[in-house]
Amino acid sequence: MSGFWRGRQTLVTGATGLVGGWLAKQLIADEAEVVCIVRDWVPQSNLVLSKLIDRVKVVRGDIRDRDLVERVLGEYEVATVLHLAAQAIVPIGNRNPLSTFETNIRGTWTVLEACRRSPLVKQVVIASSDKAYGYHEQLPYTESMSLRGRHPYDVSKACADLIAQAYAATYGLPVAITRCGNFYGGGDLNWNRIVPGTIRSALRGEPPLVRSDGNSIREFIYVENAVSAYMTLAEALAGKPNLAGEAFNFGHQRPWTVLELVRETLAACGRDDLEPDIRAEATNEIPHQYLDPSKATRELGWQPRFTLRQGLEQTVDWYRRFFAGQA
Repeated sequence: MSGFWRGRQTLVTGATGLVGGWLAKQLIADEAEVVCIVRDWVPQSNLVLSKLIDRVKVVRGDIRDRDLVERVLGEYEVATVLHLAAQAIVPIGNRNPLSTFETNIRGTWTVLEACRRSPLVKQVVIASSDKAYGYHEQLPYTESMSLRGRHPYDVSKACADLIAQAYAATYGLPVAITRCGNFYGGGDLNWNRIVPGTIRSALRGEPPLVRSDGNSIREFIYVENAVSAYMTLAEALAGKPNLAGEAFNFGHQRPWTVLELVRETLAACGRDDLEPDIRAEATNEIPHQYLDPSKATRELGWQPRFTLRQGLEQTVDWYRRFFAGQA
């Protein structure tokens, strides 16, 4: 622990989500004073299951409510904002584009405007996504590539990303942007996602379901690697104000097909004997995506702490305990 977070008033949005819960856990371990804006009560979230919610300040409300966000920033004297709240499920974005746009775009500009009007805020980190890049023939994605999101979720993240850049360029807001791949880790109870769905099937002795044809190439990042990315960027932004408006890719620079990931996950579960049920039903998804994280390594000194296999083993252990009622 560097001491940077000790006693630091820190706002986390999206704390009932997968990454937000793990982020709150690490911030507490680093002795930060954590404030969370929570819209929906999610009793199955890692924040609640682990009883971390008893160790943070919880404000019930919606990030689209600027008055509420400004009140939180002012009354809790927030210095660092880590904005993760989002509608993060691609199929839901396709079915419900307006709610996705409202949360991901309006929610972001509301948080940024509240930060602009709050003199104590010194660092803001906004969570974008590799999906913001959209389709590019040349891979891996680098931060200099244009943002070409086309479908609702992709567009919402590209818009939030550009709005953050605009607040840095126009108002000098100390905001920087993370672009990560697909998160996995203990606490994700959306069984439609490939890792938790595969683990649940494996632990039940059932064939795991693959919505796509299995050949899509993706970047996968373990949740604790993602937490270190957000925190490393916030610390760097404090020491290097010139990073405002900059975006950083975080990942392993090791692409995996969905089917390769499923087989790795089955191996981590000790169920190599199971054969995936490939449905090839997925629509509006970019076929191949992965990131070049060399800028984050060069400028932030960031490196993933866990390999894919190590992350999967940690994740499988979490779900074993969860299904045994011990998580």
